[in-house]
Amino acid sequence: MKLHELHPAEGSIASPKRLGRGSGSGLGKTSGKGHKGAKARSGGGKRPGFEGGQMPLYRRVPKRGFNNIFGTEYAEVNVERLEAFEDGAVVDAAALLEARIIRKELDGVKILGGGELTRKLTVKAAKFTASAKEKIEAVGGKAEVI
Repeated sequence: MKLHELHPAEGSIASPKRLGRGSGSGLGKTSGKGHKGAKARSGGGKRPGFEGGQMPLYRRVPKRGFNNIFGTEYAEVNVERLEAFEDGAVVDAAALLEARIIRKELDGVKILGGGELTRKLTVKAAKFTASAKEKIEAVGGKAEVI
């Protein structure tokens, strides 16, 4: 096979519409665009969301809230969820992800004081509530802020 012998697949190439070439072609005079109006003009058509001059939805609906670009979002875990780990284990974000206790690490992990803890664990997290730290240390564990 040579380059000059290559041809596109049968029926894959459509010939271009020849607009404005007489009424016999079916696309003469107005070239299939009808009479006047925005769609007949060059660069015609209306922008997305245009409602015929009526106040569009995106302007009728009030704006609410804002997104704080400096805000931090923590993956929160209650103390009772740490019961899933063995006695003496080191619990950090990677261990929590592996145990499917959290789905995403986000900006760090925050340990909350909900529930009870009976196992002695070394917990490494970005933040602890006072009650969580108290419960971890009460059973002989360590709460390390990283």
